[in-house]
Amino acid sequence: MNEQPPVVVHPPDGSGRRRVGIRGQDVGSATGPRDLLEFLRRAGLDPDQIALDDPALIRWRGGGPDDWPGSPG
Repeated sequence: MNEQPPVVVHPPDGSGRRRVGIRGQDVGSATGPRDLLEFLRRAGLDPDQIALDDPALIRWRGGGPDDWPGSPG
């Protein structure tokens, strides 16, 4: 059985924000890794134990964990 990761980060929109879904629920838009980690913390995960490049946890669409075109340099 091929299970999908519980977190999906969608491609950046025109302003660089990325929509985030956790367990099938839209939880908001992130402008960078800090926002994403906050969404995960609110979902009950420990941000200190999260690897943003873990494919078992996060499915990245339209770019990976380093692709935040709207975030400052």
